[in-house]
Amino acid sequence: MSESGREEERRVLGLAPVAPPGRGRYGGRPEQEYDLWPGEGPLVVLLHGGFWRYDRTHLTPLAAHLAQHGFTVALPGFRLSGGSGGYPETFDDVALALDTIPGGRPYVLAGHSSGGHLALWAGARGLLPPDSPWFTRDLPSAVLALAPVADLAATVRDGLSDDAALQLLGGTGLVPDRLPLADPLSLVRTAGTTGVPTVLLHGEADEEVPPAQSAAYAAAHTDAELLLLPGTGHYTPIEPGAEACRTVIDVLKRLA
Repeated sequence: MSESGREEERRVLGLAPVAPPGRGRYGGRPEQEYDLWPGEGPLVVLLHGGFWRYDRTHLTPLAAHLAQHGFTVALPGFRLSGGSGGYPETFDDVALALDTIPGGRPYVLAGHSSGGHLALWAGARGLLPPDSPWFTRDLPSAVLALAPVADLAATVRDGLSDDAALQLLGGTGLVPDRLPLADPLSLVRTAGTTGVPTVLLHGEADEEVPPAQSAAYAAAHTDAELLLLPGTGHYTPIEPGAEACRTVIDVLKRLA
């Protein structure tokens, strides 16, 4: 990683966590809780990144910032890869969270990095086999994926973040069976669309997740829009006050 990339990572991930005004639960396991910034505005469910390994604390500044701009924000936790999660538990939790937290209210689903992967995957749950426990027709009203891991096969192939996707899927021998059900690009490439309006926002200077992943996904999804931000790295879109973050807010207002 370049020095500018390291500086961006230190700056954004070094922001002080923000305590939420409320918390709730969507299941009985310790990880199945969510932070809540309640309000009268549109609901945004925000899925955190960290290559499926790290908790949601680093995204609390963004969640609080979105609340200051009029959104109601829910930031769920879920079981993490390398601990009690991975395939299928991480996907079980995300599906349960999205089936529970909105309570029938329309919502925009947003996610950053590996949270962007999970947001794109959740927006494609209607493309899963009907006998899948994750299948649903109750989908978000829109999806915003920020610097997302959109191509899980490429992430495995390229060994991003010390083989994080391989760890998520449980190892090389399990990838062929699990990838088709866990990879947003594989799901949408077959169907052509999820039926959910989708925006991918990716910095052209991203050194963590190649912007080519978002480009490949947008090319396969007829209802997707790709916004490439010049000179922007992986973390700046989730940095409150940054120009890239202002773009995030503008897009969320449009989608909501």
